[in-house]
This record gives sequence, structure tokens and C-alpha cells, in this order.
Amino acid sequence: MKTIKLIAACALLISAGGTFGHENAPYSGHHAAAVKEQKAWGIAGDAPAVTRTITVRMTDDMRFAPRHIEVREGETVRLRAENRGQMLHEIVIGTPDELDQHAEMMLKHPGMEHDEPYMAHVPPGQRGEIVWQFNRPGTFRFACLVAGHYQAGMSGTLTVHPRKP
Repeated sequence: MKTIKLIAACALLISAGGTFGHENAPYSGHHAAAVKEQKAWGIAGDAPAVTRTITVRMTDDMRFAPRHIEVREGETVRLRAENRGQMLHEIVIGTPDELDQHAEMMLKHPGMEHDEPYMAHVPPGQRGEIVWQFNRPGTFRFACLVAGHYQAGMSGTLTVHPRKP
């Protein structure tokens, strides 16, 4: 079964790399001021409030390291994404349903430029950051939604533990 998934992922990546992947589309790299919109998984955080930095490495094997992150409700964290691959990757935080919908949209519109405070687009060999306040407990996900990457398994889980009473 793993072999079939690997073959399917490779076929998708080969076709996505030539035509669909927004890694081929020019990304302006500009970041608008973070709009503080409450999401199920939290809200954009302020850099001075960061209590710790978690480094997440991304590679062209379509994996994150670590694949699981744990934080405490109320914590403001800097997620530092290091792209150790040769192609554009991104890290996007969300619910499983929202990430599934976003990934489907990226397959249909791979060149679509988008920028939200809960995502970071990271060119090869560079770093990006998300500063996020996790003010809602629950289990969420993070993923690379570049066309084909999510479908190849480039995602992880993020657990926000409730505040201690």
C-alpha cells in the first residue's frame, strides 16, 4: 500500500512541478500587516509576547520535522519554518477541514498568491515565521499546501492543551 501511495504521490509531484505547483509562480514575498482575526486555532500574535520559538524543518521528501507540536492554551509561539529543500514550501495552520478545502483550491488555482498571518511561504534554503497566539484548546493541523505537497503527506498535528486551572 505504501508503494502505491508513493507512486501516486510521485506522479502528482511530477505533473505538479511542471505545470501546477505555485513554486513555479513568482511569489512577491511581501507580507501585509497581520489582521487579527479569531480562528478556531487562535489569533495572530504579537512578537513581543512570544514565549518560545519552535523550529519546523521542511524538506523535499514532503515531510515536516517535527510532525507533532504541543503548546498550551494562551501561549504565543513563533513557528520558525526552515526550508531545507530545493523547492518552495509553506506552512499553514488550520483545522483538518479548512486545510483540505484550501489544498483543493490550490490544486485548482496553483498560481494563486495568498498571504495570511497563519501561513508562511518559504523559498528554498530560507526561513519563514508565524507568530501565533494559541487561545483555543484542541487538535489542529499544519501543512504545506503547495499543489501536490499536501497530497503527498506534507502535514503534521498541533495540539493545544487547555490552560491549567
